[in-house]
Amino acid sequence: MIGGARVPVLFELVTTDTRALASDLSLAVVRLTRHLRGRRADAQVSLTQLSALATLSAEGSMTPGALAAREKVQPPSMTRVIASLADLGLVERTPHPTDGRQIIVSLSDSGHSLIEGEAQAREAWMTEKLASLDAEQLATLRGAVAIIGSLVAEKD
Repeated sequence: MIGGARVPVLFELVTTDTRALASDLSLAVVRLTRHLRGRRADAQVSLTQLSALATLSAEGSMTPGALAAREKVQPPSMTRVIASLADLGLVERTPHPTDGRQIIVSLSDSGHSLIEGEAQAREAWMTEKLASLDAEQLATLRGAVAIIGSLVAEKD
């Protein structure tokens, strides 16, 4: 019942089914992320650092504030991430061309190499797993990738 009115059974089923799907999907994504994250035994960066590097690789150089916004973290947290990545030689910090108070963060050659190595390790593992699926399962996953991509591309 909602507001004293009887809710149709179909609504209850859809709501329950949607909640169950949300829970199952969230758990599957977390487990998949764990598998993908641990592909390289020699990984030298955290998942947070790797995510920042991947964003810089995909979107190009940007200010720490822009990177923090893209990563959905607070600017002081991103400042610490950038400092640690700079210490590792994975990013370069240069003065902003028009705002002397800002810097621009970009991937170094080592940062590009690390991102490429991470991607190759993840793709090799995933390719091996996908090889065991039949054509129908692969088609289902292709559709799911498109849907999940659209879900995460939306602005909150």
